[in-house]
Amino acid sequence: MFKLFTPFLSLFLLTQGGLAQDTRPFPATDSKKGLQVQMVDDALALGIRHAGINVNLAALLADAGTAHRVAFRSEDREYFINEDYARSLDRQIKPLSDAGALVYLILIQYPSRNPEKDAILIHPKARADGKYIIPAFNTATETGLRHYRALIEFLAARYSGVGSACGQVWGYIVGNEVNSQFTWYNLGQMSVAEAAVEYEKAVRATHDAVRRHSLHARCYLSFDHHWNISVPGISPTEAYKTKEFLDLFARTAREHGDFEWHVAHHPYPDDLGNPRTWEDKNAWPTEDSPHITFKNLEVATRHMTRPELLWEGKPRRIILSEQGLHCPDTPDGETLQAAGFAYVWEKLRRQPDIDALIWHRHVDHTQEGGLKLGLWTTKPGTISEPGRKRPFYDLFQKADTPAWDEAAKFALPVVGLKSWDELKGP
Repeated sequence: MFKLFTPFLSLFLLTQGGLAQDTRPFPATDSKKGLQVQMVDDALALGIRHAGINVNLAALLADAGTAHRVAFRSEDREYFINEDYARSLDRQIKPLSDAGALVYLILIQYPSRNPEKDAILIHPKARADGKYIIPAFNTATETGLRHYRALIEFLAARYSGVGSACGQVWGYIVGNEVNSQFTWYNLGQMSVAEAAVEYEKAVRATHDAVRRHSLHARCYLSFDHHWNISVPGISPTEAYKTKEFLDLFARTAREHGDFEWHVAHHPYPDDLGNPRTWEDKNAWPTEDSPHITFKNLEVATRHMTRPELLWEGKPRRIILSEQGLHCPDTPDGETLQAAGFAYVWEKLRRQPDIDALIWHRHVDHTQEGGLKLGLWTTKPGTISEPGRKRPFYDLFQKADTPAWDEAAKFALPVVGLKSWDELKGP
């Protein structure tokens, strides 16, 4: 059984005439504090103003065996949406947006193990052996692109508009760490120039679908911390330098007709297992830096001021959409993690072109390579159920409050500074 998805039908028809559903500008917020949210009530208690939510497009697209599905029309074709999955997104998005947080959807897809669905959604050049975590979106076939656009348009229709019954979304992050595509956006063996072309198709399709329903919601490219190097030990046809990939993407977009896109960086430390990001040796203050980490965020913001990267005469915006600091199993581990966050926050405050820090993780995850990045520990015997709050939790809560300066003072000698004013801006 299925139902016709009707709440936004009239608005959808309106957009076919060229009018945007929501013409409001992208909102300003009073804080850059954000979180990839696992527990909505706790996130709101922390005072976040930015929230990242993963969306698995393979779960959103219904198949013949889906118990509850709704029909959605896009480009004069009908597609079927998994209603239960859509409602699970509503339960996360609506309370966050109602409370004033800007919600960003992180668009990914996991293999569904349904051959028919995967043939539509997964890029045909992705590794046949499936040795990746996330495959690229299918931008190579007409059927794949049509389905991708329809799924994004469903999300944009559902989560746009004043008083939306399901909540409001303002950001769409396309894929995950696409410069390291061998694991996080698999395209198989492909040159960086070819990969930039394929990714540009996906980002443009996202932008065009979102624009049918929101004039100013933003689309973001997703990159990890590798800047002038790629992941060591991985073929150059499977992992790329972010700077090169970004510049090739921008050139491709200009050649096809430039459009509005922005950047989501993941500035993890050099060593993901070491929270002393202030000591990063591969985070230089210059354009030729191997990495962009918390230590040298100004490299990213400066690069976006290059004339060929501007949008309507201004630098494109940057968000930090996934990053965290590990808590080592040492007597000083929790102190180092907390001091690292104080350093990160003070560094961020000095970067006016970075809009948000969306922390990863809310709660530790036992299947994340031994990393402990959370504000909460994991409950013993579980994969990611909350155990106890770390000291870092209290500091995170005080960020952008009058209590911050006093709370963060302890970190100065830990990170080797006499004053936070020693940190560099752009």
